[in-house]
Amino acid sequence: MSSEDQKSHRAIYLLPNLFTTAALFAGFYAIVAAMADRFEAAAVAIFIAMVLDGVDGRVARMTNTQSAFGAEYDSLADMVSFGLAPALVMYQWALIYLDPLGFGWAKTGWLAAFLYTACAALRLARFNTKVGTSDKRFFQGLPSPTAAAVLMGMVWVLHDLEVEGETLRFVALGVTIIVGLLMVSNISYYSFKDIDFRNRVPFIALLLVVVVLVVASLDPPKILLAAFGLYTLSGPVLALVRWRRKRERAIESSQDSDAGNGG
Repeated sequence: MSSEDQKSHRAIYLLPNLFTTAALFAGFYAIVAAMADRFEAAAVAIFIAMVLDGVDGRVARMTNTQSAFGAEYDSLADMVSFGLAPALVMYQWALIYLDPLGFGWAKTGWLAAFLYTACAALRLARFNTKVGTSDKRFFQGLPSPTAAAVLMGMVWVLHDLEVEGETLRFVALGVTIIVGLLMVSNISYYSFKDIDFRNRVPFIALLLVVVVLVVASLDPPKILLAAFGLYTLSGPVLALVRWRRKRERAIESSQDSDAGNGG
């Protein structure tokens, strides 16, 4: 390998990693904002991190600047922005109010936050090890950005409605645990990666995008929470539908077999 090739191999592409760094900064800022009880700013920062996280990979592919360093850096940034930051924001907003209850509740709050963080780390590690072999049309387990969006959407909406986290500390506890466990589940979620945005689309498709943006702008926190909440529920619902269909086919097959034996 020539010296120029070695330098190129060691080089770090600036543009996509700038977006990754910005996403990392947004996640870090969310933690700082939550420590100052600025929960709306913290939630918005996580959503900004989601946008930046979606941009960096596309920029790398469009500019042909993918690298192993960029993939690892992106994963570490995701851990902060969608694993650690949402857990700490949720803890500071609601779970911390479990402390005064005593009888082990003081530990329950931060342990639930840790469970979410650990599940996010496991989810990202599993994704990285299966990235070359898994079906790109589906995610195994709830994606960590979506899990973060559900928690932060909840914080944003309720803060916007002037509902204190202390009031819904048990609801927050349940949502944090459930969303965390969904990340490490085997439930399949549609990834939308088979959609090619470079192809031509009908005019009605562009009009639909405009309508969606207009509707979302009417009340961003509620619309975002509803959208990501429905996506989160879609996995278990479709898994249940597939299980019922499989069970019905098994019953029909067994009945046909019995009928054939009886004949």
